[in-house]
Order: sequence, then C-alpha cells, then structure tokens
Amino acid sequence: MDLRLPTLRGQLRRPRHRRLLAAGAALAVLAAAGTWTAVASDEKTPAHRSDRIMAIDGVRIDTSYFTPATAGRHPAVLLAHGFGGTKDDVRQQAENLAEDGYAVLTWSARGFGKSTGKIGLNDPKGEVKDVSKLIDWLAEQPQVQLDKTGDPRVGVAGASYGGAISLLAAGYDDRVDAIAPAITYWNLADALFPNGVFKKLWAGIFVNSGGGCDNFQPELCRMYERVAEAGKPDAQARALLDARSPSAVGTRIKVPTLLLQGQTDSLFPLGQADAAAKAIRANGAPVDVDWIAGGHDGGDMETGRVQSRVRAWFDRYLKDDKATDTGPAFRVTRTGGVDSTDGAALLRGASADSYPGLESGQKSIALTGRREQTFDNPAGASPPAVSALPGLGGGGLAQLSSLGVGVSLDFPGQYARFESAPVGSGLRVTGSPTVTVHVKSTSDDAVLFGKVYDVGPGGTSPVLPSQLVTPIRVEGAKAGKDVTITLPAIDHEVEQGHRLRLVLASTDLGYASPTAPATYTVSLKGDLKVPTAPGVTTAAAPLPSWVWWLPLVGAVIALALLLSGRRRTTAVPPDPALAEVPLQITDLSKRYARSADRYAVREVSFRVEKGQVLGLLGPNGAGKTTTLRMLMGLIKPDDGEIRVFGHAIRPGAPVLSRVGAFVEGAGFLPHLSGRENLELYWAATGRPPEDAHLDEALEIAGLGDALARAVRTYSQGMRQRLAIAQAMLGLPDLLILDEPTNGLDPPQIREMREVMIRYAAAGRTVIVSSHLLAEVEQSCTHLVVMDRGRLVQAGPVGEIIGSGDTLLVGLASAIADPLVEKVAALPGVESAVRADGGLLVRLAPADTPSPEVEPLAVVVPHREVNGTEMPAADEHAPVPHANAPHTNAPPADGSPAAARLLVELVRLEIPVASLGPHRRLEDAFLTLIGGSA
Repeated sequence: MDLRLPTLRGQLRRPRHRRLLAAGAALAVLAAAGTWTAVASDEKTPAHRSDRIMAIDGVRIDTSYFTPATAGRHPAVLLAHGFGGTKDDVRQQAENLAEDGYAVLTWSARGFGKSTGKIGLNDPKGEVKDVSKLIDWLAEQPQVQLDKTGDPRVGVAGASYGGAISLLAAGYDDRVDAIAPAITYWNLADALFPNGVFKKLWAGIFVNSGGGCDNFQPELCRMYERVAEAGKPDAQARALLDARSPSAVGTRIKVPTLLLQGQTDSLFPLGQADAAAKAIRANGAPVDVDWIAGGHDGGDMETGRVQSRVRAWFDRYLKDDKATDTGPAFRVTRTGGVDSTDGAALLRGASADSYPGLESGQKSIALTGRREQTFDNPAGASPPAVSALPGLGGGGLAQLSSLGVGVSLDFPGQYARFESAPVGSGLRVTGSPTVTVHVKSTSDDAVLFGKVYDVGPGGTSPVLPSQLVTPIRVEGAKAGKDVTITLPAIDHEVEQGHRLRLVLASTDLGYASPTAPATYTVSLKGDLKVPTAPGVTTAAAPLPSWVWWLPLVGAVIALALLLSGRRRTTAVPPDPALAEVPLQITDLSKRYARSADRYAVREVSFRVEKGQVLGLLGPNGAGKTTTLRMLMGLIKPDDGEIRVFGHAIRPGAPVLSRVGAFVEGAGFLPHLSGRENLELYWAATGRPPEDAHLDEALEIAGLGDALARAVRTYSQGMRQRLAIAQAMLGLPDLLILDEPTNGLDPPQIREMREVMIRYAAAGRTVIVSSHLLAEVEQSCTHLVVMDRGRLVQAGPVGEIIGSGDTLLVGLASAIADPLVEKVAALPGVESAVRADGGLLVRLAPADTPSPEVEPLAVVVPHREVNGTEMPAADEHAPVPHANAPHTNAPPADGSPAAARLLVELVRLEIPVASLGPHRRLEDAFLTLIGGSA
C-alpha cells in the first residue's frame, strides 16, 4: 500500500584485558543468540513478477502478478492503487507480501497508467466488474489456494480510491475473504457534498488528477460541470455518487475488515470509517478500526506499521493463522513530542478492546457569548476563511496543528464565536463534538462552517485540530431554524487552562458558499457535547534496552578497572591566562580505532567565552559527539588540548566538577523515583546536599507529581527532562547538552530554549549540539560548524546566517513568467523570484497590522519562567537574548501576511505544493558543508 546501542570504544591489549573482553563478548553472544536464531530462520526469498495486459469487456487492464519463490498454493491478495496513480505505486508492498507467502495481483484502474477506458469512480459495471474478472483469473493460477473450484482464497487492500474498490469488491463478489481499506470513503456523495455543501477544491483536484473531465465517463463529467457551475449539488448528482459508493452494498459486506482512516484528512474524514464500521459490524463480520496520523492533507502515513498490520490481518483471515496478533479492536495514533533529529512528530498509540464510536463518554461543556450573534456572508463569498488547503500533502496545515501550531484564518465580521471557561483538568476529545444552534438568515438558505478551536491561556494560540470543519446547509433559514451540528471527528488533547471555542463561519476556502450577500444570526440552544472515549488508553512507552544491559556493562568496566588499576599520569599545570575562559580547544584530533589516517576529529580549534550559548552543528559523522566526549574526559584525544577554565582535561580532572553534561543519554535506576535518582546521583559526587540546587533543577524538569513515580514508568520525553535536570545539578559554570530537545513536545522545547538563554545570561556558558536548526537559530549566540571531523566555520550567529523574512513556495508544476510577476505584484510582497522547486517570496515589512484580519494562531502569550516574565514564543518565533548579536525577522509561516498570501496564490490558481519559511540558518549550514547533510 503506497499512501506516497552506543558502542563501547577502546582497546584492551594486555592478555588479562583480552580475557575480560572475551568474557564480555561471550555474555553478549549468549544474550543475542535467541535474536540471531530468529532472524536467521525468517530469511525471505525474492518474489517472481510477471506483467500482462488483460482484455476485459473491450478495455485493456495493465497488471503485474507477484508469486512466492516457494512451491505450492498460496492465498492471494489484490492490491489497488490510489486515485491518479498506477499499479507501480504499490509494487513494493506487493513484493513484500509475495515474500511473505502470498500470490499478489496489482493493476492500473481504468483510465490510469497503461490501462484504457474511462474513469468511472469505481462504477459497478466498470472498475468493480474488472475486479471480479481479476478474481476469475486468479482462480485459474496454479500458485493460488482455492476454497473451491473458481473460488480463490483472496483478500483486497488499497488506499483512497483503492480502499473503496476493496469495500465494493467485498460487497459485489462473495469470493472475497478479507479486506483492508485505508483512508477511503463509505459514501462518496457524503464526502464531496457533506450536508449539502459542495467540496469544490477537492472535487477540482479529483478531476484534474484524473487528467481532466474528458477522461471520465460522460455522466460524471456532466455532473461535475453542473454542480461546479451551480455551486451546490442536486439530487441527481447525489444519486449518481451514492450508487458508486460502498454504502450502496453495505448490507452485503460480511468479511473481516480492517479500517485504517486518516486523522489529517479533509477529503475522507474519520466519520467515513465510522459509518463503515457500524454497517459491517451489523452484518456480523469482525471489524478493527485504526486511526493513523496522516491522511490526504499530509502527516505521517505510518507506512511501515500500517503494512505490517495489514499483513497480520491477512495472516489471520487468509492463512487461518489463529495465533497471529492482529492488534487492538481500536487504535489511534497520538503525537507525543518532536524528534530533535529531523523535527518530525513523535508518535505513540492508544487503544481499546472495542471500537468506541464517535460519541462515547460525552461531557457537556458550557459555552458563553452574546445571546445572538450576527455576521455576514460577503458578496462572492470572498475573502474566504482558511482551514485546510487540499493538495499540500506533507506540507499541509494539519501536520502543524498536530504539533500545537495554529494556522487557521477567520475574517472579522464573517463568523460568530462562543467560548468555554478554562478547562480545569486535561481533556482528551476523541470523536465528534455536537452542538445545537438556532440559525436565521436574510436569505432562504444559509451555509455555515462549524469548527472547534483549542485556545491557549489569555485567548491566544488558537489551534484548529487537524484543520477540520463541518459545513452545513440550512434550508428555510429565513424563518429561523434549530440545527444540531455534528462537528468533525478528532482525537485531540486540550491542556489544563485552555478553552474550547466554537466558531460558526460563513465562508471556507475549500467549499462553495452562496455568492449572494446575506446576514446570518445564530444563538446557542445548549451546551457543547464533547466525546472522551474513556476506554481508550495510551500504553506507557517501553523502557529502552540500555536500562537492562547498562548495569552489566558497568559491572564489566568496573571489573576491568579493578584488575588493571588506574594508570597515574603527571598532571598538566593550569594556564592562569585562561582561568576565566570556560573552554578552549586547540588542534584537537582523534583517529578511528586501528587507523593511522582516518580521523573522527582533526585539528579542531575554537574558544567559548562566558555568557555564550554555543551551537555545535554538523551532519551525522561530523565529529560533534566525539568532540563532546573528549571534552568530558570520556575518551582521550590523540593530539591537541582541551582546557576548561585553564585546566587541561583528563579523566577524573577536578575541574570537571564545574561542568554539567548530558551526552548520549543518561542512565537511571528504573525502580527508583525521579527525585531519588537525582538525590542518589548528587550523593555520589560527595558534595554537600545544599550545593545541589535540587529545587531549581526540578523546576527545570517540570515533572510535577511524576517525580515520585518509578523511572520505569516514564515516557521518553520525561526521561529526557530528568536527564537535563541531572546535568544542571549544582548549577555548573559550563553546561553541555547533546540533543537536549529529543523527546520533548513543543511547549517543553520552548521552555528548554528559554532555560538555556536564561542560564547563559546569568554569566554561565552553554554548549548545545542539535539537529533542530530553527532552535539553534533562536537559542544560540555563536556557532561552531563541523563537517567530516574538521572545523568549517565558527563565529557569532548573526555573521553566519543573517536575517530576513522570506517564504519558500513549493510548486507542484512549473508556472509561466507572467504568473511570477503577478505574485511579485501582490499586496504585501516585496519580491518573488524563481528557486529550485518553487518561488522565493520576500514579504514587505508591515508598518502597522491590518485591522481587517484576525491574527494567526502562532502568536503566544507571555509566561513566567523561573520567576521572570518571558515571551512564550512558538518554535520559529524569535526569543530575546541578552547576549545575542543578531535578531530574526517575524515568523513567515505563522503571520497573517503569510496566510493572506496563501489565499491569493490559490486565487491565482498557482499549483502550491508547500509553503514555509526560507530558513537562513539551513541555507548557511548546507552551504558550509556543501549540502552533505
């Protein structure tokens, strides 16, 4: 399905050292023997592939057939592709399934790839009939297992368009034995005409990705043109799509079904899978539901996990392997922080023993607001509000909202707003909130767009979960009418102190609104009903392997030290001239083991002063961690010198007591609490308890009541924060942090940034190694850039990266020069020039904020950190720094100007693929290392 251990370095040369090494190796081999045996016994052999064109009812269907290398008969799988794709999109999954013992048939649907015929949107007389013919063909193949003559053991899987054909195949052909549809629709009319409102942008994308209206069956082309011109669907259009939807044969789908639906999906939202689950379960068939992180609006498609679950599903229901674990009845992927190496969201799963539906565990949330609120539908329905931007894929806005960044846009005078009191404790919304309102209009019909925002303290940082809205057409609104609105199904955590904000808007960019001006009046008729799905629980993150093997390694090392003794070396006298210099590195070099000319670090020299936050940057293999380990005395350099406050660094040097470090993770005793681990660590230093400044470190950790829990129950982010607090015990003069934000969520990353800045402002020094260039740009005063073990450049951040306010607009296809000129002439745009893959758009500086546009949700309030008021900036916003020699421009990707630019680009019909800030540090970094990152 195509949805598009640290090593212990060092040598033991003496005979008794070699004996210790051999003993340790024997232990490692014994520990790994079971794993090795399992891997060796699970080797796979390549699949065989054959391509052929099949003639079906005058249409040529291009197919590929994959068979296992092992002889005998095997269950079969039909693997379908998504809309606009071909059979090649699912080739890798087909090969994987064939290697796992399935006969797999892929094909390009009518109108795509080398297949002929008109696109029928899974017409029962076209695409669905083709699937039955393919099953006929499978029944004649000697590699395919049969249930009876002409009836192969077969499953069907696919995503989007391919997911729908798997459902339809099960409804029309009773030879299908199991299905696994993903991110697809149950009723296409409901998906494209939700509540009687035309989803115009997605419908247009459908037609264009299919090659234009002429490539569709004539009745579909006429239907699209009619609805697009009228701006709303008619009964004939709805009946046409109803007949081609799985819901039309819902009572006939009686096979085990795995439904995988996307949370970031304004095309086929979670409600489509909910309707499918209810209908198929009512037929008595097993149904599991899995809400994945991605969808048609972008995000992580979890391809590896999804394909593994599909394979397990078929193992259970096609191979009859009853021991196979097919996973929970319901699973939802949740965001649990940000990966510091690439900025991607960290995902974790929550599950339940039964599917909760979209209304489980409802809570009533009172909303306040004026008794009646009046707002306008502007002439031409322009400018429209912005929620999702269909077609942006991985750069979509829904991915940002999952990280707590609000990027929606509502125009004043075009919406009503009702708000709750601050949430007293954390609230997890899982399902579809509902609310009843009274609607009046100066026109016969009113079209409203309902959405619920998560609003931060003080009314700032509104986030629209998954960028989803519910459109609703209210007929007979001139006389006034009570309407119950079912809002989009989401899985979203509302933090303590946040509010829920119900917004009813008159426009939305993705939908067709009435073009005639009208005035709407709405009032509340009850509370907001919020589902909480109490039976869905998040599993604790598993303990890393080092928790178990670290004590053993420690015992081996301790034994080695005991037997060999510690060699005494003559101490190098301190340098008085460097007594106030936190760090000076001179001609530092470290060769790889058993190599005379291959260097991990070579002739590196730089100096760090008090009050600096130094960012150590470089691609993987640049030598950053090796440099930090030598700085900590963990390994010995081959050449050069490291001095901390004038003292030469060697293992156990007393000056290291002035250094706090978090390098390559921290080890904790899993059965002790967080506080007990910190207290034990400090006691091991032999320094007085009052010198630990434990309370300050615990405030930094921000673990709250979790400090009293055993560390084995901690998530990755919690262990990371505890390790950082451990490094800060004693408030060392030099603090060294290697990837400090790994495993932290966005608010914790922001707080970590503020802590480092405040820490250095007090006269201390911080060295931080990180892959998050945006964080380095905002946190650091100076940079050291390394590549392939050498120093590339060092100096103030401002000298290396500069500043600016430029957006990079990624394009799905090239545009002509006149369009580029039109972009450059837009209001608020200073220039627009071509760049690799798109346009560089420089925004003109704004003298005053526009009074007509509500600020975007990336603006955040001031908050108190360690007793001092500081701006709680978002991930890309500038942070004041007392010692910083540079400033940054306002964030391009979170400003109203950027949002207005998006609207204008869509209006100009520019094929936008992505939109984001043109990060100067990233450009400088890639330039310095020659693009090797």
